[in-house]
Amino acid sequence: MVETETTVQRYERYKESGISWLEQIPEHWELKRFKHIFKEKKITHNVELNCGSISFGKVVYKDDEKIPVSTKKSYQVLNKGEFLINPLNLNYDLKSLRIGLSDKDVVVSSGYIIVQNTTEIYKDYYKWLLHIFDVAFMKTLGSGVRQTLSFTHIANSELVFPPLPEQTKIAQFLDDKTTKIDEAIAIKAQQINLLKERKQILIHKAVTRGLDDSVTLKDSGVEWIGEIPEHWEVKRLKHCLNINNGSDYKHIQTDEGYPVIGSGGQFAYASDYMYDGEVVLLGRKGTIDKPLYFKGKFWAVDTMFYANAINGNIVKYLYYLATTLPFSYYSTATALPSMTQGDLNNHPISRPPIDEQNKIVDFIENGTQKIETAIGLKQQEIAKLKEYKSSLINGVVTGKVRVY
Repeated sequence: MVETETTVQRYERYKESGISWLEQIPEHWELKRFKHIFKEKKITHNVELNCGSISFGKVVYKDDEKIPVSTKKSYQVLNKGEFLINPLNLNYDLKSLRIGLSDKDVVVSSGYIIVQNTTEIYKDYYKWLLHIFDVAFMKTLGSGVRQTLSFTHIANSELVFPPLPEQTKIAQFLDDKTTKIDEAIAIKAQQINLLKERKQILIHKAVTRGLDDSVTLKDSGVEWIGEIPEHWEVKRLKHCLNINNGSDYKHIQTDEGYPVIGSGGQFAYASDYMYDGEVVLLGRKGTIDKPLYFKGKFWAVDTMFYANAINGNIVKYLYYLATTLPFSYYSTATALPSMTQGDLNNHPISRPPIDEQNKIVDFIENGTQKIETAIGLKQQEIAKLKEYKSSLINGVVTGKVRVY
């Protein structure tokens, strides 16, 4: 259990920093320009090192096999203990952390900036401070259409410079606290996954075996379906769903209007709608194994199928059933899985009588409601922990609170 309150106190006296993102700082802390703490490292090369990059404020390895030798020869050496800055295309991504303290020796793109400290610092303190600098200030800098930085853009920026012993204590405090917070977040994320698995097991059992555990089973004749209740039928999807192709939406894209649905759900708006009703949406390319349910007026993109129920079948039941189907069994074996309309039409499914479909839908929705509520609570807890972590880092590293 992570404490969201920690024993902290303010410093005795503060002064105005004159820096908007720092505001007041402890009176005895200094301000130093970036260029008086760090210098830009001259580019060197070493093809023997693994390739690396920055991802959410951490230096990570890249897959060397995907990097051509000619490209790798142009990469620059980044050593452990040096800071890596991604200065490219800031306007394309304002969320990811773009500064990281390297814990490995790698080579990285020559488009990155590598900086080395020129004065004695506790590097883990500046790891945290530069994350705040990145989010609160650095992303406002840069030039050009793609908002790209050079070292010159940040060289005259001012940073706080606490006494070295305080840098050490602050960094050690944050390393300890954030590790515990991250562990708590990971546990809650695992609990969410278990809840999702429990939900899927409930759905799978209901749509493949029904609600009566004592019912006699029979062989479906389809290997991956297995046994089904003896009064159920095996049908092709085309006898239960009328499957239609989605279409490109860009010519009717607007700022508001009818929802445009892709494999991840709604992501845009359209001035026109393709269908008005209750449907199952199925992936045609890429994400083919995550069916969606929608009711109302919508537009489906050209990588999706949308299907309405026919012959009295229940759309909601067919949606729940679709979440259990191994569509990949019939998809193309390529890097981008795809399904044809013919594949889907001929996909075999187990089909209970209509009245039983309704009962199964009611059972699933009642049974999964508590699970969804529990998932929602866990997600709220994760959001609060992340908010607390961000607030803690910002307050401690900029001197708003004292932790020793």
